[in-house]
Order: sequence, then structure tokens, then C-alpha cells
Amino acid sequence: MTDETRLYNSVAPLRNVAALTALIDRVQNRAIGLPGMACFYGWSGFGKSTAAIYAANKFQAVLVQCKSSWTKKNLCKAVLAELGLPAKGNTADLVDQISAQLAVHGMPLIIDEADHLIARKMVEIVRDIYEGSQAPVILIGEELLPQKLKEWERVHGRMLDWVAAEPADLADLNHLAPIYAPGIAITADLRVELLRMSHGSTRRVCVNLAKLGEQAQVLGVDEMSRANFDPREFFTGTAPKPRRSEIVGAA
Repeated sequence: MTDETRLYNSVAPLRNVAALTALIDRVQNRAIGLPGMACFYGWSGFGKSTAAIYAANKFQAVLVQCKSSWTKKNLCKAVLAELGLPAKGNTADLVDQISAQLAVHGMPLIIDEADHLIARKMVEIVRDIYEGSQAPVILIGEELLPQKLKEWERVHGRMLDWVAAEPADLADLNHLAPIYAPGIAITADLRVELLRMSHGSTRRVCVNLAKLGEQAQVLGVDEMSRANFDPREFFTGTAPKPRRSEIVGAA
């Protein structure tokens, strides 16, 4: 088992992984006549991309992470690459190829960073793929993605459900602790402080667990508590204040 496989198997119990897999399962097994698109949205750092990777492996789905510079053809080429197919022809030809493959194999299509679809006015091509395949299409993006999609009624109206990613909780922290601070016991009160200072961000929870693990190595201990770690040292994501000019040697 590779380290990456071990990692994503380890994050399986996280609440947002469970939420996304439940959403995809619901769309994939929807009743005849129900729409087959859905949206998974939330603030940055909530673990949406990690959930997407796990879900793609679980459902043998096609997963692409949209980039801000992509054109419609770039998007199609990325999907075809994930399908293991060459991209031949114009954009309309590529859409037909994708639709045919998804229809035949029944694979879900997951598009992460879907906010770029809106910014680049590419979301209608995703609807074309859905209409041509009737395969589940899951859009993953930031907190305002559902609001942005209102502009595109033909896409907005084909959503089966909208599921919000939730902030990390204590159960998530407990699942992540053996991965990012292996062999280190963390007292209950320090875990609560870590979660509070991470402001619900799964990413910051991981960063702060790693910080505890590093500090434990420096101190040569196997337990971290408020006695040997000041919670104010946790990473909160707040930008540091500017330093005074005399400190950095500016004129």
C-alpha cells in the first residue's frame, strides 16, 4: 500500500469525506427522471479536495481540478486524459467523446475548483456533458458557488442537491492526530484549544497537529499539554502584522 493510499484510507471517517460520498451515492442511485447534478461547497481549508480524491477512488469517478487559465477545450482534454483517451477534434467532438464514455461506463464526473467554470463562463459545457451522458456530475467549490450558479438557470435547475462542507470537529481531529502527530499523546484540553484556534479548517488542524509533533520531538516527550505548549503558538491563518521599519533596516 502506498503512502498516498494509506493517507486517504485514513481520512475516510472525516465528516466531509462522509458527506461527499453520501452525496455522490445519492446522485448515482437517483430515481429515474431526477436531475443528476449536485454541488458540494464550503470555505477554503474544509477538506473538500481531500474528500474529492477519496470519493473518486471509491466510486471510480473521473476527477479533474479546474484551473483559472483553462479554456473549454482544456477542460475537455483534462477529462479525456483522466479517461485514458486521446483528445481529437474540436471542442464539440471532445464533449461527445466524454459523454459517450461516461454514459457507457456510468462513471461520475467530479469537477473540483468549479468556481473557475463560472469565472471563465464554461459551466454550460459541463451541462452539455451531463445531458449527453446522464452520468452524475458533482461540482465542488467555495462557499458562494451555489449563489454564482444562479446566473446559469439551466445548470442551477439540474441540481439534485446542495451539500455544505462543515468545519472540522473533535472527531476529525482525533482521526487526524495519529497521521500528523504519530505516537504523541495530546491532552483533551489542548485538543480543544487546537480545534478552536484552527477555526474549523481541516487544513489548519493538520498544520497544528504537525506543529505539536515537531515540538514533542524538540522537547523529547511523548505527551503534549498546556504545560509544555502555549496554545497561542497554534497557527490560526491570521496574517502577521507589518514589522516596524527599524526592525527590518528600512530607511
